[in-house]
Amino acid sequence: MSSDKRKVFVVGLDAANLAHLHRLPRAADCTFHAALEIGDIRGVDHYDLPALIDTAAQRMQANGPPSAVIAYFDFPASTLVPILAARFGLPGPSLRSVLECEHKYWSRRQQQTIIPEHIPRFRAFDPCSATGGSGLPMPPPFWVKPIKSYRSYMGFLVNDEPEFLACTAQLCAHAGYIVEPFRALLRAYHMPADIADMPETCLAESLIGGAQCTAEGYVWDGEPAIYGVVDSIRERDRSSFARYQYPCSLPTAVQQRMADIACRAVRRSGLDNACFNAELFWDQSIDHVWLLEINPRLSQAHTEIFELVHGVSHHKHALDIALGYHPSPLPSTGSYPMAANCHVRVFHDGRVKRVPSADECRRVADEIPGTSVRVRVRRGQRLCELTNEDSYSYEVANVFVGGADELELLEKYHRALDILTFEIERTD
Repeated sequence: MSSDKRKVFVVGLDAANLAHLHRLPRAADCTFHAALEIGDIRGVDHYDLPALIDTAAQRMQANGPPSAVIAYFDFPASTLVPILAARFGLPGPSLRSVLECEHKYWSRRQQQTIIPEHIPRFRAFDPCSATGGSGLPMPPPFWVKPIKSYRSYMGFLVNDEPEFLACTAQLCAHAGYIVEPFRALLRAYHMPADIADMPETCLAESLIGGAQCTAEGYVWDGEPAIYGVVDSIRERDRSSFARYQYPCSLPTAVQQRMADIACRAVRRSGLDNACFNAELFWDQSIDHVWLLEINPRLSQAHTEIFELVHGVSHHKHALDIALGYHPSPLPSTGSYPMAANCHVRVFHDGRVKRVPSADECRRVADEIPGTSVRVRVRRGQRLCELTNEDSYSYEVANVFVGGADELELLEKYHRALDILTFEIERTD
C-alpha cells in the first residue's frame, strides 16, 4: 500500500457503503478508515457523544494523518463530522449550520424568514410538561415529532385530542433517546440560549402533502447546487415509504422550483462544504411546493440507485468536497436509465421465524439483472426491537432494482419477492 495515499475517515463505516466508496473515481488515491464503526452509532442503548467524539478523534490521530472526514448517516454521524473536521483542520461545514438544519424548530424559525409561504404552520411544545397533554397545540389534524429524530422516528399523525394524549405519552417516554444527547451538544458547543435551553422538545406541524421528492445537492464555496431529484413514493393510504425511485417523474419546471426553494433555505442556514438533501412536496391540486426539511448530508438510502443510473454513487460528491475538490457532474455510465430502492415492510409487530437465505438472495441477483437484496432483520428478532423505525411499520429488507422504466422496476421487484421468503409470527 502506497504511503502517500490520502486517509479518509468515515463516521459510521459499514460494509455496504464501503463497497460503494471503493468504486469511486478518487478511491485509487485513498484508503478508508473507521472513525466510528456502524455498531458504534446504531443499535446502541444510548448516545454518549463526548465518548464518541474522543473515540473517533483517537482513531484518526492513531491512524492518521487524516486527509478527510465524511459521514452518510444521520445523527450522531452527521453531527460529529464538523466537530472532527474542525479539530483536525479538515474541510467541512460549521457545526452551527449542521445543528441549525437538524433542529426541527430552529430550522423552521430560520425558514420562516426566507420562504414562509413554503413551510407549514408549526409550534413547539413539551410533551412531558403538566399541560403537555391538556390542550392541542393547533387544530387537528397535524403531525407531532421530536425536535431531533431521523427515519420518521417518533413521528405521529394526530387527528383528535385522545390521539394527542397517546402520542405525547410516547414522546415523553421515548423521544429523549435522541433529543437529550442532541440538546446536550447544543449546550456544550454554546449554541444560542433560546434554542439550546428551550424547554420544548417536540414540534407540531400542520399537514402538507402531495407528491414527495428528495432533492440531493451540495454546497461549494457558499453556493448550493442540486444534482438529482428522487421520487419518494409512499405505500397506498399509508405514511410509510414504499420505494425511492430515480430520476424524478415530476415536470422539470416543478423540479426547478423545488431546487430553488431548497437552495434558498440552505443559503439561509449557512451550510457550506457539505452535501445535503431536501425533502419537498408538490401539491398538484394548488400547484404549490412545500419544504419538509433539510438534512445536512447525502441520503445513503439513494446510494445504490444513483450507482445503477450514473455508474458511481453520489458518495463521489461527499468525497470530493471532503478532500477539497469542487465536485464534477455525475457521469452517465450506469447500466439503467431508472432505478429504485424498494422497501419490504411489515405493518404489525412480530417475531422473525425465517429470513431469505443467502441462496435466495443470490438467485435474485443471478436471475433478475440489475437487482440486489439487503435483509435488515435476523431470525429470532422481534420487529419492535428494531431501532429508529417510523411509527407505523417495520422495514425488513430493501430490494434495489434497475430498469428501463417504472413498469420494469415494479415487475422485477415482484419477481424478487416471489423468490424471497420471510416468516414473521405476529405478536400483540
